[in-house]
Amino acid sequence: MTGYAALENLSPISAADWGYERAAHLLERAGFGGTPAEIERLARMSPEAAVASLVDYAAVDNAHLPAFEESGFWEPSFKDFPVSRPAATELAEQAGMAMGVAVKPGGDRPLQPVTNRFFYWLRATVLETRRLAFWWLDRMVTTNRPLEEKMTLFWHGHFATSEEKLRDYRKIQLQLETLRRGATGNFGDLLIAVAKDPAMLVFLDAAQNVKGAPNENFGREVMELFTMGVGNYSEDDIREAAARAFTGWGNDDLQFVIDPEKHDAGTKLFLGREGNFAGEDILRIILEQRQTAIYIASKIYRFFVREEISPEFAEKLGSLLRDNGYEIAPFLRTIFLSEDFYCEASVATHIKSPTELLVSTYRKLGLIALPGIPDPYTVSKTLGQVLLYPPTVAGWSEGRAWITPGLLFERANFAREVMFPNIIEFRDPNHNPGGEVRRVNRNIIAGMEITAATMEEGAAPSKVAGMQEAFNTRYASLMGYSEALRKLRPLPRMAAQFSLTDIVTDAGATDAAEAVDALIRQLLRVPLTPPAHAALIETLTAELGTADLAQAQTYLEHPLRLVAHLIMSSPQFQLA
Repeated sequence: MTGYAALENLSPISAADWGYERAAHLLERAGFGGTPAEIERLARMSPEAAVASLVDYAAVDNAHLPAFEESGFWEPSFKDFPVSRPAATELAEQAGMAMGVAVKPGGDRPLQPVTNRFFYWLRATVLETRRLAFWWLDRMVTTNRPLEEKMTLFWHGHFATSEEKLRDYRKIQLQLETLRRGATGNFGDLLIAVAKDPAMLVFLDAAQNVKGAPNENFGREVMELFTMGVGNYSEDDIREAAARAFTGWGNDDLQFVIDPEKHDAGTKLFLGREGNFAGEDILRIILEQRQTAIYIASKIYRFFVREEISPEFAEKLGSLLRDNGYEIAPFLRTIFLSEDFYCEASVATHIKSPTELLVSTYRKLGLIALPGIPDPYTVSKTLGQVLLYPPTVAGWSEGRAWITPGLLFERANFAREVMFPNIIEFRDPNHNPGGEVRRVNRNIIAGMEITAATMEEGAAPSKVAGMQEAFNTRYASLMGYSEALRKLRPLPRMAAQFSLTDIVTDAGATDAAEAVDALIRQLLRVPLTPPAHAALIETLTAELGTADLAQAQTYLEHPLRLVAHLIMSSPQFQLA
């Protein structure tokens, strides 16, 4: 059978159709993949029990996961952090103080302490956000509830906010908790929670949305990106209702607040309805729209199953989600049990995002902790997906956008770093503030006066320039980094701990061909071509100097890692 009609079948598979390969596919998509032992455990269950073990995760013990440990950067004086360095110094000049730091009553550079303070928080929140992303990746690798983190990742890309604008890791941490708490719950509840989330309120300029001068950012994005999609509302819906209804919504640090004085309580016309609508009313009306269920259901489906679906099937998915009252868990349960989920067009056709690549690699190797070498932030940045820094409010592009010839090469470099971590040359990137800061630091340590130390290379320093400066920005950047790094909690910097020798031995391999097959079973969901398979056996045999693993037992690990690197560099390894 061919065509969409044959593919788009939500009928459940039978127990007779269940087995290792389908269990592997389920774990790959509803989680991040796993070891053969984990796949076999699912395969021994019925399809319904296997899906339930992933979807009904609330009862699964996750007590081993540590809470995020803050470095201790935050102080209450940062609550109303200035929007820019000029704003910080102007406030200090007017009020005599900013961010809890007073202007110097005399001496050189009276505004220097304030400027130092400004750059301290900028550096500190960036470094802490990296630590938060590391902590989250570690949860993905070590959780007993992989679907919980997979859905949190999905919502992070859907309700996208970035530290680059927020400049407050605490708000991002709070939003992650909101997304995780509502991961497979009710979409309507999650939508309202995110609409009141401080990170979203700040990211979409809620403070600028006031009666008489509504800001359209949130009203537009809530329909265009979060619920309905482009073309399913009018500009009047945005201006006359969506924006006006949310006037007065804001945050007091980490708390949602409504300022009645700034709220437009007038009559509004929205999607054919008329009334004195508040923000919650707008969201309720949006949820009543047939298109909202279609849009959300289709986006979830494309994330978990495949990108190409027909308009008719999108309608069917929307009805399924809407009939379940926007409850995500029953929707996922139906999908993960469906014939369509396991059809040829859906299996091993998903290109792993950089985050999925990192996490699935480590889970398939059976790791119990996220390695710090290679550095996950550096790898993610190179591959194009830095957690907590989505490129736009639309999140990340998916699918083929993750792969170019250059990025495929970089993915192979990641594989090499996993198998052969460059521990000798490794330097913690969190401790590298950049060449300019290092240059200024060297000059200061050498005893140079601040102005001279911070001038461009080759410039002639003025004898009086330092006395004339109200503050020195480059010096403030150095001081900010120094203070932030002094307080920064270090990340664990171990390489991945695993033994390929143990993996192939436990699999019962006795020769090079069986060892290659064991590694393929551990790492791949897509078979290699016969020539590639033969080449791997030939390579391993040559590296061992024999096909007999028993003869090479004392030096088996390095050759196995060479072959694993080749497997992980293949196009097949990029697919789930």
